[in-house]
Amino acid sequence: MTETIAFQGVPGAYSDLACRSAYPGMATLPCTTFEDAIAAVREGRARLAMLPCENSLAGRVPDIHRLLPDSGLHVVAEHFQRVEHCLLAPHGASLATIRRAHSHAVALGQVRAVLKELNLVPVVEADTAGAAELVARLNNPEDAAIASELAAEIYGLAILRRNVEDAAHNTTRFYVMARESRIPPADQPGLMTTFVFRVRNVPAALYKALGGFATNGVNMTKLESYMVGGAFTATQFLCDVEGHPEQGPLRRALEELQFFSREAKVLGVYPAHPYRSQMEAGD
Repeated sequence: MTETIAFQGVPGAYSDLACRSAYPGMATLPCTTFEDAIAAVREGRARLAMLPCENSLAGRVPDIHRLLPDSGLHVVAEHFQRVEHCLLAPHGASLATIRRAHSHAVALGQVRAVLKELNLVPVVEADTAGAAELVARLNNPEDAAIASELAAEIYGLAILRRNVEDAAHNTTRFYVMARESRIPPADQPGLMTTFVFRVRNVPAALYKALGGFATNGVNMTKLESYMVGGAFTATQFLCDVEGHPEQGPLRRALEELQFFSREAKVLGVYPAHPYRSQMEAGD
């Protein structure tokens, strides 16, 4: 198994930046899809996978919640990556020459102010780093890209303006996945647990299933629902909570959850990222 971390996207993507920020000593492996990134870890071509799960502006990342339970991998860490969009263009271009801004649709929606200020026509591309690669290939002073500083470095583009995002809090959270679980000791402070469950098809099942977390004082930081197998009556939930499954409060809450659920599965126990405490300090 190599000291490599897989991600979905092309070199210079924000997932690539997240890999390099969290694990600077590891090589990064670009993958076409999230499934490919998961397979790279499962097959031993990478030790870890960096998978985005939610963004502070755009919400949850589609497909991740569906892929995690059956991936065969475990959540071993989380990472928060600040999204700092840059306006990139070929060398020799300037704010006066550019006419079009290429990027992912979500990124273009996050830089409306600069698009309006510079009167740029937004052009939707598959991803931010791919847009940077395209602009470098076009080498046209009228074409710019919205992407990361890393993309500028990789594709040899000039940064015309940094931090062009409308919201300063634009941050993406990632799950770090591995083949083997790395469960910390139960007495270690500052832990998170990620799990999935399906409720029984009875009235107030979700209310009863979650009641144990309230009565035992367990803080739930994430709860997402999604359909299973295309059936409107089959719902699965993905949850993040504070604590370790062997600690009394969470252990009792999970026991109560099992009673009211058809199925419950822990996907990982891992240290909370320092960004969480920074957010609390900011509050």
